[in-house]
Amino acid sequence: MLILHDLLAKLKNEFVDSRKGEERGIWFIYTLLAIIIPFTSSKTSNLLRCLKTLFGFTVISKKRFYTFMASPKIPWHRLWPCLWRLIPEPLTDGRLIIALDDFINPKTGRKIFGCANIFDHAAKQNQSKYPWAQNIVTIGLLKLVKGRWACLPLSHRFYHLKKSIENMKRSTNERICRQSLRAHQNSSCL
Repeated sequence: MLILHDLLAKLKNEFVDSRKGEERGIWFIYTLLAIIIPFTSSKTSNLLRCLKTLFGFTVISKKRFYTFMASPKIPWHRLWPCLWRLIPEPLTDGRLIIALDDFINPKTGRKIFGCANIFDHAAKQNQSKYPWAQNIVTIGLLKLVKGRWACLPLSHRFYHLKKSIENMKRSTNERICRQSLRAHQNSSCL
């Protein structure tokens, strides 16, 4: 447990830029602990329940916790390198083994960043082959830990199909052209 304390303390230090950053660091560490402890599944609602029940975070409102979980202020650009430096021996048999994989994150709302109808090659028979979802690509370090393979995620990005990006650019250009045409027509009417 002492090793875990040292590792989490180093990750928490990456947040310390302000008072809010210090608070976010504490929440981040306890959220990681809530994921690690086999209290319940790591769904966000269960994590909040775990934080309240096990760690005594009774003052966190549901809205504030979900805002924290979706926060763009989590310093991932500092956390990933810190995590990489914490790996004592990244090589396996003298080789660095990296995995690249994608997964989908199904959504129900319409105005959610990065969503599209994405082909799901792992869909079951009773599931849609093209769910409305985010497609996320992750790169991670593969390491043999106690006789089993583990993957430590190192970075991730949203993946967008080239045709989706082109359609988005085209629709944005068309919208800009319509706006400038309207502005030109309004100015010529004056």
